[in-house]
Amino acid sequence: MTDPSRPLSGRHWLSPLRLSWKILEDYLFILVGALVQALAMRLFLIPARLVSGGISGAAQIINAYTAWPIGLMVFLGNVPLFLLGWRYLGGPRFVLRTAVAIAFFSFLTDFLALFIPAGGVTQDLVLNCLYGGVMLGVGLGLVYRGKGTSGGSDILGRILNHRLGVPIAQSYLMTDTLVVLAGGVAFNWEVALYGLVVIYVSGLAAEMVSEGVSLYRTVLIITGYPEQVMQPILYTMQRGVTVLSGTGGFTGASRPVLYCVVTRAEVNQLKELVREADPAAFMVVGQASEVLGEGFRPLNTH
Repeated sequence: MTDPSRPLSGRHWLSPLRLSWKILEDYLFILVGALVQALAMRLFLIPARLVSGGISGAAQIINAYTAWPIGLMVFLGNVPLFLLGWRYLGGPRFVLRTAVAIAFFSFLTDFLALFIPAGGVTQDLVLNCLYGGVMLGVGLGLVYRGKGTSGGSDILGRILNHRLGVPIAQSYLMTDTLVVLAGGVAFNWEVALYGLVVIYVSGLAAEMVSEGVSLYRTVLIITGYPEQVMQPILYTMQRGVTVLSGTGGFTGASRPVLYCVVTRAEVNQLKELVREADPAAFMVVGQASEVLGEGFRPLNTH
């Protein structure tokens, strides 16, 4: 495994050309993500009156009473939140990415209305819910991969977290639930219940796109025979191992703890090698959403 005490050599630094490509790639993710979100809105969510929370959901409700353009209201609704929350968005680079995501999504939501029938592609509420939720989540995930946010709930959640100490997840739940409840009053409660499903499905899809399916496993091994366990991991599996210092809570005895990261397909092989070296070993296998560094995905291309 990489020694953190070693100075980084020149090859670890991105060249200006490569850095420019990475920035361009980020903005491509954001623009495509905004397009996919707008398509989800126009093809499935808006025709079915499915409110998915956030500023876009509030805009749908206002549109039902005023006929004001949804995209324009999304943009105007994000402006005050953006001004209030820009300091929590991670610095100028990430602020600009979020601004681009909001502006492009707002524009496309109204622009696509010129070409997509008002009734969408299906009248089936379940299909609108599932396909709309998945498409919306894929778009959000692409924006996140471009290191941007979608505004609305993202910004408000960070404001509540920094100002009032409300956890981010709870902030999202509060804001989105309020909008969905308003959608139930404005439309009907069946639609509101499906709106909650949209939020859940889009969250899963966004996580899968932005972070990927968990292909990696983190493993902690507590053993009285660290050398015998380490050798096959290092030389048979060709995986790095970090030795941590541990102390038994009951016995007070010192005992090394081995830490390693393997792919999902290597877990059974690792279990067998550990069992052969020390049948009494204690193992904890966890999930890692992403692994960057030597032996896995290069850190400097992320």
